[in-house]
Amino acid sequence: MFKKILIANRGEIACRVIRTARAMGIKTVAVYSEADADARHVREADEAVAIGPAPSAQSYLVIDRILDAIRKTGAEAVHPGYGFLSENRKFAAALEAAGVVFIGPGVEAIGAMGDKIESKKLAQQAGVSTVPGYLGVIKDEAEAVSIARDIGYPVMVKASAGGGGKGMRIARNDQEVHEGFRSATNEARSSFADDRVFIEKYIEHPRHIEIQVLGDAHGNVVYLGERECSIQRRHQKVIEEAPSPFLDAKTRAAMGAQAVALAKAVNYRSAGTVEFIVDQQRNFYFLEMNTRLQVEHPVTELVTGLDLVELMIRVAAGEKLGFKQKDVKLEGWAVEARVYAEDPLRGFLPSTGRLVRYHEPAGVGQLRIDSGVYEGAEISMFYDPMIAKVVGSGTDRRHAIAALREALDSFYIRGVSHNIAFLSALLGHPRFIDGNLSTNFIADEFPEGFQGAPLDEERRRQLIAIAAMIHHRTQARDQQISGRLRPPRLASGGEWVVMVDREPTPVTIAETAGGYAVINGGASHELIGDWRIGDPLYQGRINGQPISVQIDRVGIGYKLTHAGSELSAQVLNPRAAELARFMPVKTAPDMSRFLLSPMPGLLVSLAVTAGQEVKAGQELAVVEAMKMENLLRAERDGKVAKLHAAPGDSLAVDQPIVEFA
Repeated sequence: MFKKILIANRGEIACRVIRTARAMGIKTVAVYSEADADARHVREADEAVAIGPAPSAQSYLVIDRILDAIRKTGAEAVHPGYGFLSENRKFAAALEAAGVVFIGPGVEAIGAMGDKIESKKLAQQAGVSTVPGYLGVIKDEAEAVSIARDIGYPVMVKASAGGGGKGMRIARNDQEVHEGFRSATNEARSSFADDRVFIEKYIEHPRHIEIQVLGDAHGNVVYLGERECSIQRRHQKVIEEAPSPFLDAKTRAAMGAQAVALAKAVNYRSAGTVEFIVDQQRNFYFLEMNTRLQVEHPVTELVTGLDLVELMIRVAAGEKLGFKQKDVKLEGWAVEARVYAEDPLRGFLPSTGRLVRYHEPAGVGQLRIDSGVYEGAEISMFYDPMIAKVVGSGTDRRHAIAALREALDSFYIRGVSHNIAFLSALLGHPRFIDGNLSTNFIADEFPEGFQGAPLDEERRRQLIAIAAMIHHRTQARDQQISGRLRPPRLASGGEWVVMVDREPTPVTIAETAGGYAVINGGASHELIGDWRIGDPLYQGRINGQPISVQIDRVGIGYKLTHAGSELSAQVLNPRAAELARFMPVKTAPDMSRFLLSPMPGLLVSLAVTAGQEVKAGQELAVVEAMKMENLLRAERDGKVAKLHAAPGDSLAVDQPIVEFA
């Protein structure tokens, strides 16, 4: 077994590998860019080596710098994690030439399966079902349009070396193919240093289901069940689960057999994933093979009881798999949600900044959290915006979902925008609970974007009761201040008015033996919990039912967040509430004449000039953030009056780019 391994990655996956290596008694080496000097994976590793500037193309993607770090530290093997160089054939070959073990598949398998075009050809030869498409390299937009017409719309334009949703575009007409080819090519070149793209038929309303495979260097290959990864946004997975609520035993066995056949065809060793798209009749088609560990591997670990990182390390060290296919049993259920630094209320635009407050939910047994950050850490514009993965597990799907929803309610993050409210709304959606999934789920159910989960009347009354209790306790504490000329009279109860959207709700609060009773609108709520003034979370019971509510003080009011819903409230005494209706409402300035940057990022290009007439839908600018290009279009016809930024400028969120007459 290795004595020391280097982890050629960052963030949560680097921390994940460090955790298993430590348990195996293996020392670890972290590598880091200038932006990651204080990162968590650097702190947790036994050694750390700086490898260059913040952009990944100058640090984490530079093979020579990784090799130099190996030489400096004497690492015997390298775990690549996912992303970066994890599926780079040249990297694996360079390690082999240097006598260093790559904790992953062989060079040939990476080359064959890591290339989406080559992998589809090999899949066809191995008898694996594949999607119709053109597997040749496409030279330009005109050829792409011609090929798309031959295949028939809709089509998918995909980067050959792509992954993580980058370099992928759905196109339903010639114009979208033209634009999609350009964007996919640019993203592929930027993220993978490989600008080849191909086109295949897009299957309507598909499920994305993948098979986890594991092989050793002695010819043994097994599959470890499947993962349902259909809940995606912009082709990037958001929620994953194991097993799939859709597959039956027969389909699972057929998919597993094809995945194993493909792995054996390339002498695959290590952990890998064969991805399929599955239609509504359970017909399945090979999509691609990822020759690395997947982001969503925890759900497989929880239902199989296997540590995939440990198995990867043991296989790389030459050990045989210690079990056969018949020994693989799936027990229970696991559901994972990816927590991202992004703003769902602004079209899921990336968010950067410092984690001013960061408290992970506490849970035993039914909860697992994989993260690579800490309170005070920075979410950089240079890398993927994932903050953490939260995984709920249970005896069945219902219990796993409940565990995950409870965890998300108590996951407190401030300083950057995040998608926790959206994740909660997804998990509570009736269609998700029924298991009626497809890769179009988010587009179908949130066609106008996410504007917050609806708040039913009962939950609204509960949050009002909690707001009133919090304010009442705060006021009671303030009454204890000494040195007043006229000390206020202490009272065990109180009359308050909770203002929500300028609508008053009178409430009465009384202390009880175990907590507080709040009466509002004829409804009574008993609150029992150990909340203390200043705590950002209320975790307790309301009328006997457990509840977790996030609390933020906003001016003289409160913002309460629960299950994807928000409620902003002011708690006033009756006289103040009576006068509040005379207070004017401040209106926001009119910014409709400006094209504003929807996110912090880099202005890649401007497609208009001052004085130019533009039409609705016309391209105006391209902003790059988190390695993704975002095309900004005109919302209506107009004329450009002034340009407020130039290509190459770094933009802040809501910074003006173009002003219209």
